[in-house]
Amino acid sequence: MKPLPNDIVLRPRFQLELSETKEDLLESFEKSQVEPFLVKRLDEHIFIKFNKKNNHFWSPQLHLEIDEIDTANSKLYGVFGPNPSLWTFFMFLHFGVAVVFIILGIWAYSSAALDKSFGLQLGLMGFMAVLWLVLYFFGRAGKMKGKPQMQELYRFMMEVLT
Repeated sequence: MKPLPNDIVLRPRFQLELSETKEDLLESFEKSQVEPFLVKRLDEHIFIKFNKKNNHFWSPQLHLEIDEIDTANSKLYGVFGPNPSLWTFFMFLHFGVAVVFIILGIWAYSSAALDKSFGLQLGLMGFMAVLWLVLYFFGRAGKMKGKPQMQELYRFMMEVLT
């Protein structure tokens, strides 16, 4: 397995081939209740996140899925991601800004076709573009703030696996 890159990409993913059975791996994660991590299992899925004391707005979580290759080997798939509520909120904001931008564009085109002034619509479209950039850079800053915790989650996972 290659190490994680120094950059945080959008929802970084990795895979590991392990010489243990699926059930042994799942049980080792279930039994590994170590502060500050919360480990939850749902079928062959493991969710690792930080407890409330160590959790902040940008805290990432690690989702693992363990598949059986054969009777003695397994494959682990991992995905780092933000809190699902935060992810949904940000996608809602981006979608809302895009919809308002499109509506303003249609309004501006209609006004221009009718030989009416459309400066207000263009100004508001510019504001929507700036708002989208603010959301983008706010999200990038949050990823950088969550990077140390992402590395902690990865170290914890590797300790459980060894």
